[in-house]
Amino acid sequence: MKNIAFIINPVSGSKETQNAKRKLPKLIMQTLDSEQWLPNISFTEYAGHATEMAYQFARMGFDAVVAVGGDGTVNEVARGLVKGNSHRINGTALGIIPMGSGNGFARHLNIPIRAQKAIEMINHSEPISVDYGLANGRMFVSTCGTGFDALIADHFAGSNKRGFTTYLQNILHDVFSYTPQTYHIIGDGLDVTHKAFLITFANANQWGYEALIAPKASVQDGKMDIMLMSSHAILGSASLALRLFAGSIDDSHFMNTIRAKEVTLEREEAAPFHIDGDPVEMEKDIHIQIIEDGLRVLVEKRF
Repeated sequence: MKNIAFIINPVSGSKETQNAKRKLPKLIMQTLDSEQWLPNISFTEYAGHATEMAYQFARMGFDAVVAVGGDGTVNEVARGLVKGNSHRINGTALGIIPMGSGNGFARHLNIPIRAQKAIEMINHSEPISVDYGLANGRMFVSTCGTGFDALIADHFAGSNKRGFTTYLQNILHDVFSYTPQTYHIIGDGLDVTHKAFLITFANANQWGYEALIAPKASVQDGKMDIMLMSSHAILGSASLALRLFAGSIDDSHFMNTIRAKEVTLEREEAAPFHIDGDPVEMEKDIHIQIIEDGLRVLVEKRF
């Protein structure tokens, strides 16, 4: 028998998703293989609670801790596991039941979006080692960035509604009034100055909602894909939107891609920044690096 903990964030995602989470403990008990897993189910009560619980479960030697929520919840649980696993060679693995808004990290890993299917996958899963990132010491598992996407993350976080429609409404509201900044990226042999509409530092391939901002990004290559969108991107906004969901945005002449392990981003001034879709207060200059094989994650068993 293996010990597995489920940490459920009751407030992430839409109202429909939040209602579904109330029924989730029963679904877990019905679907999880009881001959393989011994479950512990907990609900978070405040911001950061998932990190605290994940840390304790890792220190207790649990085999897996499952984040039930969106990318923010996954980020919180992953932070606790990285800290709690610091004394173990093969530490507690991260599992995911994607019940948030964008669910970008889960989508990148091909984890089913339907809760029952995600639980069934855990029954025949295996842990793999993946990379994660740090931005001035703050952990990200999928993406972080600045510019227009960080502004949208800030507005989306303050909205009373969730879901793709709300996300799209925020984009359309601000896209024509946004003023790009000039950025300087140095490190790893790079010295790039670029006036950009946005810059995304991608460990995984998407923001969420299958919006593939970095189609070729891998969580197992020890590097990040730095996606720089031109300050003139508004001129090609329609084609960029199509390419974003078609997985070909990196082929657009409005996009530049740089691959690196560790860089410093110098900005003109302090401005919105996001980590895994959540807005954060961040210094003017930001040191960003990839930690190779720093996290174990449960994915579909390959053989």
